Amino acid sequence: MTTSGEPRAAFVSNPWLRLMRLDRPIGVYLLMWPTLWALWFAAEGIPSLKILSIFLVGLIVMRAAGCVINDYADRHIDGLVERTKTRPLPAGEITPNQALWLCGGLLFTALILVLMTNPLTIALSFGGLAVTAIYPFMKRFTHLPQIGLGVAWAWVVPMAFAAHREELPWELWLIFAAIVVWTVAFDTYYAMVDRADDLKIGVKSTAVLFGRYDLAMIVLLQAATLVLMFLVGLEFQRGWIYFFGLLVAAAFFANQFRHARHRERQACFAAFLSNHRVGMVIFIGIALDYVFEGLLLASYF
Repeated sequence: MTTSGEPRAAFVSNPWLRLMRLDRPIGVYLLMWPTLWALWFAAEGIPSLKILSIFLVGLIVMRAAGCVINDYADRHIDGLVERTKTRPLPAGEITPNQALWLCGGLLFTALILVLMTNPLTIALSFGGLAVTAIYPFMKRFTHLPQIGLGVAWAWVVPMAFAAHREELPWELWLIFAAIVVWTVAFDTYYAMVDRADDLKIGVKSTAVLFGRYDLAMIVLLQAATLVLMFLVGLEFQRGWIYFFGLLVAAAFFANQFRHARHRERQACFAAFLSNHRVGMVIFIGIALDYVFEGLLLASYF
């Protein structure tokens, strides 16, 4: 007789699933919420079920591929960092060639998905692939790899508008910029967890670049995120529910700072994880605002 914990333990111990970070869904959540923001804005609150399904499956596949690429790029570094030394590649559970084959399979799956859309979306997908491939190597030559991650995260915005509208209106770039800035902020919290190890081995990050001004820079980046999303709300003519969602997000940001103000590793990691809720409350605000607008319009007829 098996206990309920045994299947979970087997899942977590599987090196292939761990390589794709399927045992750690936080990355999926952090990518899912901005994807949903983009789809709801692009479709004016009523996204196509087909496009929604393609993007949700696609984000899981591409996030897994990004994790494999990242671990392949860091295979000689991860073994020197306390948090990452047990990952499948530095631990020898999976060979680099096997990781490349897995990545190829994931990218082929992503290609099949994007071929179900339209030519503009397909063309944009190659830009997203390039950014995903370049990002893991940025920490070798710049202190701003978080910007690369932000662009990779935000690339879903033009793709969502292309998939729904087959055009790229200028206001989508406000959403794009907000996601980039937000990503730099939360990934700086993440980088603060590894900063001591990164300084020893020469790995670059915004946490290293900002130094003792790290928390101040995070606060500025989070404020910029809220300002950009406020402008998004104005451009897309959103109502009070949307803007209330931004206020709730601001409260989460304040709580992150309160917990991480002493820069303890666990507190910084908890602040990073809290951004899942930031993305969620902003999406709830977007979705409910469109629903409320629809109900108001229906009441007039």
